[in-house]
Amino acid sequence: MSLLGRVLRRVSGSRITRQFSSLVVDDSAVKQLKRIDETSLRITVDGGGCSGFQYKFELDGTVLEDDVVTEKDGIKIITDSISLDFIKGSTVEFHEELIRSAFRIVHNPQADAGCSCGVSFSVKID
Repeated sequence: MSLLGRVLRRVSGSRITRQFSSLVVDDSAVKQLKRIDETSLRITVDGGGCSGFQYKFELDGTVLEDDVVTEKDGIKIITDSISLDFIKGSTVEFHEELIRSAFRIVHNPQADAGCSCGVSFSVKID
């Protein structure tokens, strides 16, 4: 089953609300989190970087009230609702190359352009 459009549950007090996640989690991200014995990855978008906005990745399993959780094979990708607006439709992957290995966001339909290292991006303005 595709993660795109997967129905997720978010608990707020005693009320359960359903939300649609639009993040795709690549197998490489799942494999790396399992390799380092982690079960959760938090992704946020902050202002900064050479293109205006930057992706931040933290090994943090705390789920806050406004967070959206995307799950795949026992791994949780946690994103606050504001950051999700900047990355919806994107893919989370783990990329390895000779000089660096890191989690990254690829195929972001909200991004107009990005820097060469893939950490920052500018937002499309309609």
